[in-house]
Amino acid sequence: MESKKKSTSPKKTTALRKINWTVMLGAAFLMATSAIGPGFLTQTTVFTQNLASSFGFVILISIIIDIFAQTNVWRIIAVAEKKGQDIANMVLPGLGYILALLIVLGGLAFNIGNIAGAGLGLNAMTGISPKIGAIISAVIAVLIFLVKEAGKVMDRFIQIAGLVMIALMLFVTWKTAPPVGEAVIHTFVPDEINFFVIMTIVGGSVGGYITFAGGHRLLDAGLKGTKALPEVTKSSVMGILITTIMRIALFLAVLGVVSKGLQIDPSNPPASVFKLAAGNAGYKIFGIIMWAAAITSVVGAAYTSVSFIQTFSEKLNRNSKWAIIGFIVFSTLCFVLIGKPVKVLLLVGALNSLILPIALGVLLIAAYKKKIVGDYKHPLWLTISGVIVVIALIYMGGYTLINQLPLLFK
Repeated sequence: MESKKKSTSPKKTTALRKINWTVMLGAAFLMATSAIGPGFLTQTTVFTQNLASSFGFVILISIIIDIFAQTNVWRIIAVAEKKGQDIANMVLPGLGYILALLIVLGGLAFNIGNIAGAGLGLNAMTGISPKIGAIISAVIAVLIFLVKEAGKVMDRFIQIAGLVMIALMLFVTWKTAPPVGEAVIHTFVPDEINFFVIMTIVGGSVGGYITFAGGHRLLDAGLKGTKALPEVTKSSVMGILITTIMRIALFLAVLGVVSKGLQIDPSNPPASVFKLAAGNAGYKIFGIIMWAAAITSVVGAAYTSVSFIQTFSEKLNRNSKWAIIGFIVFSTLCFVLIGKPVKVLLLVGALNSLILPIALGVLLIAAYKKKIVGDYKHPLWLTISGVIVVIALIYMGGYTLINQLPLLFK
């Protein structure tokens, strides 16, 4: 009997490692593809156009900040074995409800934009109207959550879409033949440093619901506790690196176009870059990338937003799948019936930049409460780096609100 245990144990260990790796990769891609949406494509294009090769410095700084922020959040969630809103409620009763409200409102605002982006992507690929494209995309997103093992299907769909985006982006980068040497030099010695751009890119990479997407996914998949910290840390860094690969590829593609003196169309900067790089074929590639970026962000925003409210009600927890579907349907209806997001959504978008510093600050406090994390000792270097990120992002949020609020009343 003992020998039988010895012979099966290695197989079980290998199977467990394989499951853990699949979960880690799924969480990393969920986070990354949640970040890589229509806004990601537009921001990267515009900022590269403005800063040229010095935008490489922005990417470098944002990687460092993103890793510090996300590693803190995911580790504390894993050790507490609770979702962000429940941890916040344990730090200060009622705070979790406020955090959940901000996450859901921010997720809804961005999801309307994601649905619009999916419609525009299908429009570029096939010529159908953006609204019909948005409805088709929403149906596909809903179908993902209707299957029996929705979590696994979601992970696989997001991984495939993410890899397709990266492969096509690298192809376009190769076509533009960017000045890589110049980009490398200015990544470390920039001609210009724009702190607002740095904060905007950080907010778009790990702001709002994005940084919680993978952390909550790991928790739902059972990867939690102090023993799981090595896997959780690896997964959090992987998510940032996947986002960074896409960001660098797009940066170099735009830089290749700009360095040749070609004019980018301000009405649709990302599409213009792809068309200039590879003609009509490039425009079709833009459609594929835009659709893949948007549809995966739709899935990520819906999943993460609902994960922030499902623990407040047992009934909602049991029917979380239908709540996610309802979230997607409502976002689609807002786009189809209203069209472009209204001015109110600008305020919600501005508030979204404040979510990460609030959430990260609360979780850093939680990391030192025994009733939440037990005997776990949070690394001092992570605490210090986390506090620095909180201060920096509060500055960004204040700057955003000051500049956005007057626009709402014009």
